[in-house]
Amino acid sequence: MKPFNGLEMGIGSLARVSNAQTRSISAENFNGAKGKGGMATEGTGAECARDLGIGWKISPSVEIAAGTTFTMADIDGPGAIQHIWLTCFPSHWRNMILRMYWDNEEQPSVEVPLGDFFCNGWQERCDVNSQPVAVNPAGGMNSYWLMPFRKHAKITVENREPDKVVLYYQVDYTLTDVPDDMAYFHAQWRRSNPVPYGDVHTILDGVTGKGHYIGTYLAWQVNNTGWWGEGEIKFFMDGDTEFPTICGTGTEDYFGGAWNWEQPIGQYSTYSTAYLGMHQLIKPDGLYRSQQRFGMYRWHIMDPIRFEKDLRVTIQDLGWRSGSRYLPQQSDIASTAFWYQLEPHAAYPALPGNDEREVI
Repeated sequence: MKPFNGLEMGIGSLARVSNAQTRSISAENFNGAKGKGGMATEGTGAECARDLGIGWKISPSVEIAAGTTFTMADIDGPGAIQHIWLTCFPSHWRNMILRMYWDNEEQPSVEVPLGDFFCNGWQERCDVNSQPVAVNPAGGMNSYWLMPFRKHAKITVENREPDKVVLYYQVDYTLTDVPDDMAYFHAQWRRSNPVPYGDVHTILDGVTGKGHYIGTYLAWQVNNTGWWGEGEIKFFMDGDTEFPTICGTGTEDYFGGAWNWEQPIGQYSTYSTAYLGMHQLIKPDGLYRSQQRFGMYRWHIMDPIRFEKDLRVTIQDLGWRSGSRYLPQQSDIASTAFWYQLEPHAAYPALPGNDEREVI
């Protein structure tokens, strides 16, 4: 039996010892070096610590200048990122772009606005209580997705705001052997605003290679009245063309709910569970508010959708009109797709500009 490498963590493996080395990167230890935490002599807390000196929270965060990219982690492997915590003000979330690069690749495997990566696409704080993503009061964002790498890992945050942004963060990882059959973590953001009449929103397309799809987050604004979630999610894989291999039964069904999420009658009921949630509902009942907005996630942790050579994922934007007929809607849908695959991966579409990503 091979020694335990410290990667497949859970209650059942928690008692096992390992030769894996635990490290952590933050603004108090930019490169995660052993025995080098808390040694900062300058930083965003230096003035507050002026009476106490080194070791007393001198550098708890970083300031990222407008139009610049900050390297949050730069790690030589082999190993795996096991936890990320960060926070900044919600007004910045769509204009802070999170990217991740594995094994010195030129194109990122993850390219997602920061808030959407943590299931908070609407720039309004919302708690999430799931296994791989947890968002806690007041805006503490946590990722427990396992992110293995063999040669190198790099995480960057680009500030597309017109002003500087203060970011607090910590990246916890382990240095250890990575099995040959472990694939690389990927995530991609797309938006249809609005969905063209009679068309669908594409969650993911152009994926080539072998891997498995592990999750969907949707930030969905409905631009009409009535129940809006009749649309089917479809997974086209391994040569599927007109018709998919997997076809859902409705939007709320895919996210683990039923019957329009109405509980009690006439009211939406939010929920956040280990693998599924409709965790955010923003009602248009305040001053200057328009339309209803929803946040939903579905993690395929126990039921990953495996593909051999290609994958495309779409969802219909479908409601009701007169005469008990379906209505092709024109909603604002922003999606984040999560999957693992073997490299190389196909290049992503260009990320839309600030105006195209803006929450209005």
